[in-house]
Amino acid sequence: ENFIHLSDFIRAESVDGMLLDLGLSSIQVEKAERGFSFKGEGPLDMRMDQRLNHTAADLINRLSLEELEDTLSRYGEERWTKRIARAIVQEREREPVRTTQTLRKIVHGAIPRRFHSRRIDPATRTFQAFRIRVNEELDNLGKILETGWKVLKRGGRICIISFHSLEDRMVKETFRRLEKQGEMRLLTKKPVTPSEEEQRKNPRSRSAKLRCAERV
Repeated sequence: ENFIHLSDFIRAESVDGMLLDLGLSSIQVEKAERGFSFKGEGPLDMRMDQRLNHTAADLINRLSLEELEDTLSRYGEERWTKRIARAIVQEREREPVRTTQTLRKIVHGAIPRRFHSRRIDPATRTFQAFRIRVNEELDNLGKILETGWKVLKRGGRICIISFHSLEDRMVKETFRRLEKQGEMRLLTKKPVTPSEEEQRKNPRSRSAKLRCAERV
């Protein structure tokens, strides 16, 4: 279930601690039919909860040029927003964009080759943007940040692991605001990040950041 339904599962009036891992499930990522990864061929689904109405393909083929640009910019922080959005519109005029590899090829073609990174696939930010929008990830994170800490006991701690700058920024700003309001005390002035050894053992941990705060 989504984090926003946390109160439905907590039977006690308050808890000692809470750890929220905002990362994707490896099981979901590795299933090509879920559409989260561009490493294999699959439908552009990207729904974490299959009960959601709209898939990534629905958005990609329905949104206007301006809405595509906004999605890529807001949720992907993509440098090549306009080029990618135009390329998507041009492609879907020929036929609907339905698969992960089709979207990946569109992005690769839209970004000048000299700007392709060897370390990170050029399509990474585009896939992130549509996944976040499909699942309303930032809206849901905002809700849990505003309410989740309230179930903590005095002295109870909340720790959150984020995996991209949009999430981390929201966590950091909320914790700082709650500290100024006298509700929380920051335990991590700077985020805890994985060691080089951890990154070698678990490459997906590369972008992880851990922040913690204590209710006062």
